[in-house]
Amino acid sequence: MRKFAMAIVALAFSGCVSTSSPDPKQTSHQKITTASVLPPVNQSGSERSFMEVVHQMEPIAERECRARTRGENCNFKIVVDNRPDRRPNAHQTLDKHGRPVITFSLSLIKEARNQHELASILGHEVAHHILGHIAKTSETALEGAVNGGLLAADLGAGAADVKRAQSRGKFIGERQFSKKFELEADALGTIITARSGYDPLIGVMYFTRIPDPGNRYLGSHPPNAKRIAIVRRTAANL
Repeated sequence: MRKFAMAIVALAFSGCVSTSSPDPKQTSHQKITTASVLPPVNQSGSERSFMEVVHQMEPIAERECRARTRGENCNFKIVVDNRPDRRPNAHQTLDKHGRPVITFSLSLIKEARNQHELASILGHEVAHHILGHIAKTSETALEGAVNGGLLAADLGAGAADVKRAQSRGKFIGERQFSKKFELEADALGTIITARSGYDPLIGVMYFTRIPDPGNRYLGSHPPNAKRIAIVRRTAANL
């Protein structure tokens, strides 16, 4: 088994699959850019706890990825965004070689109350990659952009209005299945968490403390109650 790559990094990024309330300045599923890599020195107890979770979950996450996909890169890279102004957040992206990258903000690691919460969040992000959500979202975003531009052109819109229609169509396409994908990742993430030796029923309590996004039209995430319910239902069926 190849081990997870671990680093404490300073990152410049614009995409996220958030476990907390959505950041309106960030859009979904864009690739990550590593600005610099710093050695993990003087780690706090919470950081050491996070690394223990990563090392324990690595073989399970890789095994599930290989069992459930064909030809996907299952060599996960885990990085930590240690910038002090980053809000608690975790998201999954792909690097330029197609390797899955999962980023945790240091503030999220410190905010988690136990390893079960960290494991549940990591399982959720691993599940996004296994389920191919980045590719699926890219497809619907492209379809939305094309349809929006064609509709505007058919209505006689000028070049600027067509461009705006494409942008709006892309946004709608990105959000079309976003809530569904989050719930799918919650369900599979519950399985991965449990098979890694952590309790998803303890881990899901994290969602009782973060802001509830509600059920907004074209929102990126479903209500916290729905996420808690699907974790409990999936765990009950294990």
